[in-house]
Amino acid sequence: MSATTRSPVRKLIALIASATFACGAAFAMGRSAPPPLPEPVTALAPEARPQGGGELKYFGLSIYDGFYWSAARNFSVAQPFALDLHYHRTLKGTGIAERSIDEIRRLGIGSSDEHTRWLGAMQRLFPDVRKGDRLTGVNLPGRGAKFFHNGAAIGEIEEPGFARAFFGIWLDPKTSQPDFRKLLLGER
Repeated sequence: MSATTRSPVRKLIALIASATFACGAAFAMGRSAPPPLPEPVTALAPEARPQGGGELKYFGLSIYDGFYWSAARNFSVAQPFALDLHYHRTLKGTGIAERSIDEIRRLGIGSSDEHTRWLGAMQRLFPDVRKGDRLTGVNLPGRGAKFFHNGAAIGEIEEPGFARAFFGIWLDPKTSQPDFRKLLLGER
């Protein structure tokens, strides 16, 4: 296969991977304990402990392992918590942002103006990820969400409504992936 054929194939894989929230995906609970959170994350959510986690697969491809760190299993933006994703694939940051806003719209959270603002903020903030990379989002009650790439702070979106919408992609009862939500909350 030539380099010109590989590029569209890689783009297709990235597109498929970014669409995992919209389509049925297979999940399997991870057998090992999650790696510890980076120190800057634990400083923001000091009472957080792993509640659950699992592996997101799509068409047999492993996309990432996800872990929910909180003082309690329930999802509440009134408490600090972290959502920690360990990627097994290369994905574009802009693609992650676009898929995220599609899921937020599907949840029915936020206005059209908020969606536009949130999409722009995520596109500026989210880096491209490669196999082995780690993106961690921390809910900051009453403030918004702070993000980390491989343990280093990459920015914050200071809107409590955004935090509810963003983390709702995985944790809201109306998520498009209820089985993965159960794994994250330790219910399976």
